[in-house]
Amino acid sequence: MTNTLSRIKKAGKNFEIIVDLDDALKFKKGEISSIEAEGDKVFTDSKKGEVPSESDLKEAFGTTDVNEIVSKIVKEGEVQLTQEHRGAEQEKKFNQVVDFLATNAVDPQTGNPHTTERIKNALEQSNVNIKNTSIDNQINDILLEISKIIPIKIETKKVKITVPAMHTGQVYGIVNQYKEKENWLDDGSLEVLVKIPAGMIMNFYDKLNSITHGSALTEEIRENENE
Repeated sequence: MTNTLSRIKKAGKNFEIIVDLDDALKFKKGEISSIEAEGDKVFTDSKKGEVPSESDLKEAFGTTDVNEIVSKIVKEGEVQLTQEHRGAEQEKKFNQVVDFLATNAVDPQTGNPHTTERIKNALEQSNVNIKNTSIDNQINDILLEISKIIPIKIETKKVKITVPAMHTGQVYGIVNQYKEKENWLDDGSLEVLVKIPAGMIMNFYDKLNSITHGSALTEEIRENENE
């Protein structure tokens, strides 16, 4: 059990609570339904032991109920991460990137996949900044850096997708990052050509079908086909 601070600024004042780090992060993500502060106390400065008045709590949170206030501070405020936790998260994301590249990338000179060890070494030598966000949002930046160390490319599939007008708003966010061409049709529907890492294609289809309830039309395009 690792305690940390969760804090927020509301109505011009700072509010802090001491919470279990793992529980706070789970609560923030919606993985657990309740969270408790150590001693059921809310502070304005936990180091000095200073606490807010009931009127300050009422003004900032609309209530003096500690459980409600604790929930709001964790959900809406900042949870302070320990160095140990940041290091563990960084290592976890690093390994996810290694697994992704080992599954999806090849040496374009030979067509063979790279070994896990070679990918790890290339990532370390390139000093690439791996962010704690989804891999698909940063993979192009990562490839740009490690391609200076080893020849590497992602095996991809091209897919032509036609999205009905009623779903284009929701779908655009997931197709935009892979988009090569787009064409808006007269009826408001969207025709788009995307290039997606082969290892992510099934997950992509799942997202697409979930949003469009299976109404989007997809056609995989061979690389040598005329577009």
